[in-house]
Amino acid sequence: MSDHTTDHQADRAHTDGTHAASTADSAAAFWDERYNQSDRLWSGEPNAALVRETEGLVPGSALDLGCGEGGDAIWLARQGWRVTATDISRVALGRAAEHAAQAQVADRVDWQHHDLGASFPTGSYDLVSAQFLHSLHEMPRERILRDAAAAVTEGGTLLIVGHMGFPAWETEPHPGVDFPSPQKVLASLDLPAGQWDVLVCDTHEHSLTAPDGEPSTRTNYTVKLRRRRSDG
Repeated sequence: MSDHTTDHQADRAHTDGTHAASTADSAAAFWDERYNQSDRLWSGEPNAALVRETEGLVPGSALDLGCGEGGDAIWLARQGWRVTATDISRVALGRAAEHAAQAQVADRVDWQHHDLGASFPTGSYDLVSAQFLHSLHEMPRERILRDAAAAVTEGGTLLIVGHMGFPAWETEPHPGVDFPSPQKVLASLDLPAGQWDVLVCDTHEHSLTAPDGEPSTRTNYTVKLRRRRSDG
């Protein structure tokens, strides 16, 4: 390899790294600003799909990716789970920690700041939950979800819930945002054959209220998998 080629690749790596850092900084700033616009952005209630799909699971260790203000993580902790919860927004994490203290489960949740495109929590977990992991900014979502699958312990559960599109009242959708089907999400995980059981891969309608107060619905999907134990 010539010195010229080496220098060129080094320059490109530096440029790519700078771009990635800039993208991460802008995404973190976007979410911090959004959370700062109100005292509470989300309801504080757990996502319905999380409640539904974890029914019957024996509480153990859980990883909540994109935890926001902590609604899911706090609910899991109340059910007896030991939770590691991550978000790109330090504002959201600060609020989540306060809410956990108020709910008297602060000792059961480890709040970690991660831009999941750049860093990922260590360890393995009995439950890994990615609820509505979408972003208007560039994000390597498929790679993040493959990292999520790799973090599931044997016998553990991977739960991915997402939107199929923008809500009906969104008049100017963002063309760069990808809303994959559950089948595409499952395929993109690139799971080793014979090591996982697909428990759910389907869509469902979610009832919600539009900004004008009228009832509406939004189509979401659920992908739920269980990692098989090596001993069968």
